[in-house]
Formats: sequence, C-alpha cells, structure tokens
Amino acid sequence: MLTGLLFTRLVKEPKKDMDKIKILWADDEIDLLKPQLLFLEKRGYNVVTVSNGYDALEECEDQNDIDVVFLDESMPGITGLETLAKIKEKSPHLPVVMITKNEAETVMEEAIGQQISDYLIKPVNPNQVLLTLKKLIDNKRLVRERTASDYQQEFRQILMEINNGLNYEQWVEVYQKIIGWELKLDASNTTEMSDILSMQKTEANAAFSKFIENNYLDWVNEVGEAPVMSNNLMRRKIFTEMASDKPTVMLLLDNLRYDQWKILEPIISELYRIEEDSFFYSILPTSTQYSRNSIFAGMMPSEIEQRYKDWWKNDTEEGGKNMKEAELLEEQINRTFRKPIKFSYTKVTNVSHAKNLQDNILNYLHNDLTVIVYNFIDMLSHARTEMEVLKELAGDEKAYRSLTRSWFLHSPLWTALKKIADRDVQLFITTDHGTIRVKQPSKVVGDRDTTTNLRYKLGKNLKYDKRDVLEVRDPKKAFLPRPNVSSTFIFAKEDKYFLYPNNYNHYNNYYRNTFQHGGISLEEIICPVIKLSSK
Repeated sequence: MLTGLLFTRLVKEPKKDMDKIKILWADDEIDLLKPQLLFLEKRGYNVVTVSNGYDALEECEDQNDIDVVFLDESMPGITGLETLAKIKEKSPHLPVVMITKNEAETVMEEAIGQQISDYLIKPVNPNQVLLTLKKLIDNKRLVRERTASDYQQEFRQILMEINNGLNYEQWVEVYQKIIGWELKLDASNTTEMSDILSMQKTEANAAFSKFIENNYLDWVNEVGEAPVMSNNLMRRKIFTEMASDKPTVMLLLDNLRYDQWKILEPIISELYRIEEDSFFYSILPTSTQYSRNSIFAGMMPSEIEQRYKDWWKNDTEEGGKNMKEAELLEEQINRTFRKPIKFSYTKVTNVSHAKNLQDNILNYLHNDLTVIVYNFIDMLSHARTEMEVLKELAGDEKAYRSLTRSWFLHSPLWTALKKIADRDVQLFITTDHGTIRVKQPSKVVGDRDTTTNLRYKLGKNLKYDKRDVLEVRDPKKAFLPRPNVSSTFIFAKEDKYFLYPNNYNHYNNYYRNTFQHGGISLEEIICPVIKLSSK
C-alpha cells in the first residue's frame, strides 16, 4: 500500500542542483550592460558576452549548451537579423531574444518571421530581462514545481477516498481525478510525481477490484442502485436524448479509455460544444464480444443467447462474434419506440470503410439516428502486442495517448466530423470498454477448450490463484452464457494477465506491458459517454 509516510519519504529525497542557465548576449555596447549582467549573475545565470554577430555565431558553434541568446539588432559587420537567420539555420529551437533601439514595424515583422522568442526595446531594464528568462526558460520548471506541489496536497485526499468505501459515482470521480493528474504531470514532465501517481493508481485499482467483486452481481440482478451499464446504455443515455428537430449521431470508438477521450477533447471542442461529460460501467467480460453486443441489443449476453440463438456465438465457436450488431440495434429500437425511427448502422474496420464514411457522412444526417462503430483504437492495442515498432511507439500510457491523438488528427473520422460540424447535429461519443497495461502474470491451468483471452477465462476445471481473480462459478448469476454445466468464468483483477504454465517465461515477456481488456480495472470498466452539439 502506498502510504502517506512512503509518499513523504519519496518527495523529500534531496534533489541534484540544477545546472546554471547559460545565456549568450551579443551587443556591440556590451560594456554598458554591466548592471544587467551583474543582476543576472547574482541570480544564478551564467552569461557569456560577445560584441558582434560573428563572435556570437562562433560561440553557438563551439558551445552546444547555450540555453538562450540575447541579440542586439544593430551591430557592425553582420546585423542582428542576419545573425538570427544563421543561428536559426543551425539551431532552429534555440530561443533568441531580439534587443533593438529601432521600433520600426518592418524590423519586428522580419524578426518575428524568423521566429524570435521575444524582443526588448533599449534601454533594457534588468527586471524585463528576468521576466523574459522566466517566460522562456524557467516556465517549465515553475509549472513542474507547482504541479508537483499541487499533487502533493491532493495525494492524501485521494488516498483517503480510495480507502473510504466509495459508491460507483464516487469511484468515477476518483478515477477522473487520477487521470486529470496523470495528464498534468505528463505535460509538466514531473517524472518523480508520475511514478508516485502510478503507484497510487495501482492501489486504486486494487480497491476498485474489491468494490466490483462486492457489487457486480447485485447490479446485474437489479438489487439496489446500479450505474448505467452496457445493457441499458442506449436506453438511458442515447434514446432519451434524441430530438425530433435534429439528427443524432452516436460514435462508438472501440477501446476508448477515459484518458484517451481527454486527449481528444481539446481537438473536438474546437468545433463541438460539450453538453455532458458522463460515464457508464462496462459489463464483464470487458471485451467486444460481450460488451458491444450488450450495448446494441439492450440485453445481457445470456439474454441475447436465449432470445437470438442464431445470432450469438460462444467463445469457442467458429465465426465472428459481433456480426449481428445492426440487427440487434434494430430489434432494440423497435422494442423501445412506438413510432418508426429512421436509422443507419456503419462499422469501420479498414481504410476503405473509413473513406466511405468520410465521403457519405452528410447523407447520414437524413436519419433520426446514425450509429458509427470505429475500430481503430482496438486494432491499435492489438497491433501493439504483435508489432515491435508499435511497442516502441506506445510503450506506456503517455505514448499510447499521444499515438491516439496523432491518429485522430489525421484520420478520415476527424475529416467526417468536421464536415457535419456546421450542421445542427447532436453527437454522442462513447465506447464499449477500455484497456489496461498489464504487468503482473497469474498462472492458470485449463483444458484445450479454455478461452485464450489474457484478462478473462471461460472453461471447465480451471485452476488459478483465487487472490488474482473474480470467479463466477454460476455464469447465469452474471447473465453470461454457460456452454457447459461445469463452465466457470474468471476475471483478472488490477493489472494481472493470465498465462499457462507451458512456455511461461516466453509469454510472460511477450505480453508484459501490453494493453489488454476483459478483466476488472478502472481503465476497462469506467467508460466515457460524451454528449456534444454543433457550435
């Protein structure tokens, strides 16, 4: 358990002194700037001075540890603007501050066009110089220190909440807080605090797994209050919000975690107004076959199997497991609405499908309801397991989020959403389940018909460590199909993943730190439901 004492010890470890910030200052009147130079040196800055542009270029060439350049615009020999151009040619990301007596607009335009970071007008006030340095160099450190300080203050509050018997709404709030801090710490590159937060998230998942173990069967059997879940998501979050005067588009991004939504939110918010940021709990197993069929059928898996025997396939049966989503959706719509509803269902699983969506998105607005299932994120998580290059690109949550953002920005999906943004539409963005990066192997022994999923198993005579799983010996109690009389479901808790004893070490190394789904974790179960409208 991550205690407050451990946290205090971690954050109070002595830190190494930061190297001095090195400034190169080029000015032909450098002797007149001694008060400014002394002012900076007293505050710990290391200032290297030169009196012309040629020497400035030589210093930049010889010393690769310069952090910022102060450059006089008017110097003999080679002008400040010419020096600036040559510096940027060699070091495009080196901050350069232009100092000038000339306030002519053309000079400033040319300097800004060459990507100066700031400019100062002579005579230069020492405090102006200091503020510029704070803005250019120290801002990241200051943000990092403030972010770390703020998280330190909230750490204990989150710790108390995790161990305080939360309900399902409070668990969502805690998860959202953790994700919020994860994104803030990522942005400020606060590595030390990120490690502590990761430990706190692990502890939260351990407590959340116990919470699910204690409450899940009551929820699905309608005993007491329950969250919105996969089987009633459409009825409670989509159908009730449909309006007669505008089309509704429901976009289901397979495997979209809450943190991935928060990365996409600033992009989408440029064109759409967020009306409600809500959630639902995915059913178990948190896998596409179960959760997405349940969403579109408006039923639990065992109910789908009983009512539509020809449409449901168990894990061990041949054939696609989500081939009847459109039919299940139509059945649910017919059961729910008394009047005819014009709707369409589109599934995007390849580039050709994505291009068709982009080309035809405006035609879908003639429907009352358009449902789009977009499978890219799901394919990305699976591909990451199989492809070494993606393991490099998406090695952790931060990289996984970054890859998701990059894909979305350049996807036909975003192009399609931009096409309809100026129409009066209602947009819902949601998912079927999330994923978790697995780290701890757990041994399972089963027969040849046992399912292969790493986060849940369905089989007969399973042997496993009971501490690592939620076991459901009678699947009917969880509204799950029961292929055999002795069939048992087990669901991995926290960041565990199931391995067979055969070739244990090989598969342990192969699957460790991959993104998987099917089990019990905050990341897999708590799913975003976002209601948006055109701006």
